Amino acid sequence: MDAWKDGKLYHRSELAISAYDHGFLYGLGFFETFRTYDGQVFLFDEHWNRLSRALADFRMTMPYDKKTILAAIKALTEANNGEDGYFRLNISAGTHDIGLQPSHYGEPTVILFRKALHIAPRGTEKKAIWLKTTRNSPESANRHKSHHYANNIQARFEVDSLATHEGIFLTAEGFVAEGITSNVFWVADGKLYTPSLATGILAGITREWILNKFQVEEGLFTKELLESADEVFITNAVQEIVPIKEIDDKPFLGNNGPVYTEIHNVYEKCMQEERTGQ
Repeated sequence: MDAWKDGKLYHRSELAISAYDHGFLYGLGFFETFRTYDGQVFLFDEHWNRLSRALADFRMTMPYDKKTILAAIKALTEANNGEDGYFRLNISAGTHDIGLQPSHYGEPTVILFRKALHIAPRGTEKKAIWLKTTRNSPESANRHKSHHYANNIQARFEVDSLATHEGIFLTAEGFVAEGITSNVFWVADGKLYTPSLATGILAGITREWILNKFQVEEGLFTKELLESADEVFITNAVQEIVPIKEIDDKPFLGNNGPVYTEIHNVYEKCMQEERTGQ
C-alpha cells in the first residue's frame, strides 16, 4: 500500500484528488517528509508543530489530530510487511471553485504517502556544487515546506543525481542559503556555522535539533567564508546528517571530520533513546 487518505489505505493507482483542489490550481499546500525507525518517527512533534504553523499562516484547518496520523503511519508500515519507509504527510487546500474566494480553508485534502526507504549507509559522503540558480525569497514572512517548489526543481536540473550530489544556493545578495533538499553547516577552526533564517531558508527539523544540542553561530555568510572551512555537512530528516567531501573540486574532510562525527553520533544516540523511551 502506498498512501493513507480519510482512514483508508490505497495503492498509488487508486489514489485521486479533485482538479479543483486549490493545491493544484494555486499551489496552496504544505508537507512534511520523514522516515521511520522500527516504525517510529524521530522528532515527530517537531514536524507536526512546523506543519501546524504553516497551516495557521494560511488559514487551513487540519481535520486530523496527531494521534490519527501516527496511527496511519503504523497502518502503512504494517501493510508493507513492517518495513521502515519514507513518508510524506501532505495537506493541500481542498476543493473550491476557480478563483481566490475562500477566506479560510476548512476542508483540506490530507494524504499520507509512503515509499520504500533507500538510504545510503551513515557516513556516506556526497559532493556538492554552487548553484547558478539563486535562492528565491519565501512566499510569506517565513519559508514553509510548501508546494511552491519551482525554485528547487530548477536548481535540481543543475545536478546529475541527488543521490550522490547536492546543490547549494546563494541568495540574491550572495549569502550562503541552503541545499536543494537540505540545510548546510560547516566548521572552521573548530567553530560550527550555519546560515540564519534571515536568508529565507527553511527552518529544518534536523537543523533545529543541532542548534538545540550544540553551539552554532548563525548569520549571513559569504561563499568564500564557507570555502575556507575544514568540514561541511548537510542535514534533512530522511538522510540525517551527510558529510560533504568537496564543493566544485574544493576538498573538505568529509566523513573524517571530527565535528561531523560527534554530531552524527549524538544524533543516533538521541534517536535510539527516543525509540526505546530511555
